[in-house]
Amino acid sequence: MNEEKKEEWAQQTEKISNQEDSISPEEVTMEKVEEKEKKSQEKKSEEEKKKSPKRKILDGVAEILLYVVIALICLFVIPKYVVQRTEVSGPSMEATLQNEDSIMVEKVSYRFGKPKRFDIIVFYHFFDEKHQDKKDEDTYDLYVKRIIGLPGETVQIVGETILINGEPLEENYGKDPITYEGVAEEPIVLGEDEYFVLGDNREVSQDSRYEEVGNIKEDLIVGRAWVRVYPFNKIGFLTVN
Repeated sequence: MNEEKKEEWAQQTEKISNQEDSISPEEVTMEKVEEKEKKSQEKKSEEEKKKSPKRKILDGVAEILLYVVIALICLFVIPKYVVQRTEVSGPSMEATLQNEDSIMVEKVSYRFGKPKRFDIIVFYHFFDEKHQDKKDEDTYDLYVKRIIGLPGETVQIVGETILINGEPLEENYGKDPITYEGVAEEPIVLGEDEYFVLGDNREVSQDSRYEEVGNIKEDLIVGRAWVRVYPFNKIGFLTVN
């Protein structure tokens, strides 16, 4: 090989080497990733085409069953154990709640802790003490009232003043003055599972001052009135003082 051909060969070799050096590792990696994704999509497409009609039917049935399970949870599990909607009937909680207000009652917090003073609660009021069936809606009404006395406390009403263990109770929420003491005219000692409740509209509220309502057993409490959802211009959380 003469000198001229050797020099030409060396130049071609150097040119090829420079071209290889100009391809970065990143470009090579991206090309491999794109190629891998393309193959994966092609493989997935082929598998979809190979699916038998029977398999497609089974997949459709499984999807329907999933929707049915979700629907059942929404219809039965959530209202029973988490939250349910109820409607206020009557003016006993004015001005906090109005007649026909729709509220959501949450049931979770009382599973992990006790009701607190001034909580607004929803509870069962049975027409007949001997027939207390929570599954039979014809045997009870749902009452909405505010907790005043807690288990183990002594409650008494003297004029417009509520005494808890002999000390005046301070109330910082909107409510009517008391003009009727009822059975609370004399001291009432609450049991370890009993609560004394009042409505905020105390002129008309049928509450623990009346023998037919009395002290509320803890197992009759449905949950805590959590948020008003209707009317829409009054949507909001129900706070306590």
